[in-house]
Amino acid sequence: MTTTPDLAADAAPERHLNVRHAVSVCVGMVVGAGIFKTSPMVAASLASDHALYLAWGLGGLLSFIGALCFAELAAAFPHAGGDYHFLRLAFGARTGFLFAWSRFGVIHTGSMALLAFVFGDYLNQVVKLEQWLGPQLGAYGSALFAATVIVLLTLLNLRGVHVGLGTQVGLMGLVIAGMLALGAAAGWLMLQGVPPATPLATPDRSEPVAIGTAFVFVFLAYGGWSDAATLSSEMRDGRRGIVHALLLGLAIVTGLYLLANFAYLRGLGLEGLARSEAPAAELMRMAFGTPGELLIVGAVALTSITVMNAILIAGARTTWAAAHDLQQARLLGGWLGARLGRWDLSRGIPPASVAAIGIVAVALVGLGTVTRGGFSTMVDYLSPVYWGFLTLSALSVLVLRRTRPDANRPFKVPLYPWLPLAFCACCAYLLVSSVLYVKAGALVGLGVLAVGAMVLAPRGRLKATP
Repeated sequence: MTTTPDLAADAAPERHLNVRHAVSVCVGMVVGAGIFKTSPMVAASLASDHALYLAWGLGGLLSFIGALCFAELAAAFPHAGGDYHFLRLAFGARTGFLFAWSRFGVIHTGSMALLAFVFGDYLNQVVKLEQWLGPQLGAYGSALFAATVIVLLTLLNLRGVHVGLGTQVGLMGLVIAGMLALGAAAGWLMLQGVPPATPLATPDRSEPVAIGTAFVFVFLAYGGWSDAATLSSEMRDGRRGIVHALLLGLAIVTGLYLLANFAYLRGLGLEGLARSEAPAAELMRMAFGTPGELLIVGAVALTSITVMNAILIAGARTTWAAAHDLQQARLLGGWLGARLGRWDLSRGIPPASVAAIGIVAVALVGLGTVTRGGFSTMVDYLSPVYWGFLTLSALSVLVLRRTRPDANRPFKVPLYPWLPLAFCACCAYLLVSSVLYVKAGALVGLGVLAVGAMVLAPRGRLKATP
């Protein structure tokens, strides 16, 4: 079998990043358009402003602990596959390929549909389809926008048209500018003498399951640090550089998230935030009128498109790589295997994998529309699967310390084993919380994972990569 240069067994990432570069990439990977939708869900599960601030601050701290665990894994076992590689090493090929299936069927496609609903909900604030489609179809404006943007992105990627890395990073800066604009809106309201929004009478929402639900949404907004931690394999200072980058990067993200929530509370109040479909648009309209609303809607829409495009590019390659490996092991054949495992050199893409991800993501938009949950349904759909595998990834630190004690570890998690154990407990708690919060979407997500376990998972003929 001929090995392509980019998949050569002895290839490894070059150490070319300094702390400044890694901080910028870390912030770009973590901060996404989801923050403009998750805050209302968090507010709906908590009983006070202080609890809201505490949840977002604690989310940043626990994310940093998790990133330290992933930094050790990435420094010791550098590989472009990230979690997929770590899980194969720690738990075997079957778990690794089941994770690859979950990325295709649940995590990547669910994230695309989730972001598409963010795009649709915000665009629906300023573009009313009722005047063209009538009240019945117009009521599904958010879903129609969501499905359309996925189809268009899929078609663009099938033509081999990609947004370059520089453009991706530049557009990602829009969401940071958007959160700074929210802080400016809150400051403007204060200068104008507008009194803070006062909370209305609220029901008791302090039950443990409600707090767990709040953290499911908080950690969803912090998602991305697991990918950022893999930068340790590209840091010039492999031992301390990644720690400094993650500490500074997640500190910036946490500060931005606290600023955004302060602005929401100052303008909308806890109950107003909990009821809002597009809190950033409402706040900017309150402070700066229609121009402010249009500005933030444009920033959210462009950011959603950018992140969805990145997921489509990365997700298609993960699907292609897994299908290729399954073909080599004669575990996936026929028309499906031939298509998913084919790379089109002329376009530089795996076309069947791109199309498959787009089709599944559109189907998930349909699921969110049928359940009338939209964004929330997608959170239900991907959360149990996401937290289940993240728990296993966190356990990989403990397993690989035991099974591969002689591996070179340029960076080790401090306070071992207590910090990895604490993060494992956090992931397990969020897994349980996401199951307790279970709705139709979560059942579908778990069902898709079960299908992969029965059909696609290797059965003993693949070995973990040495």
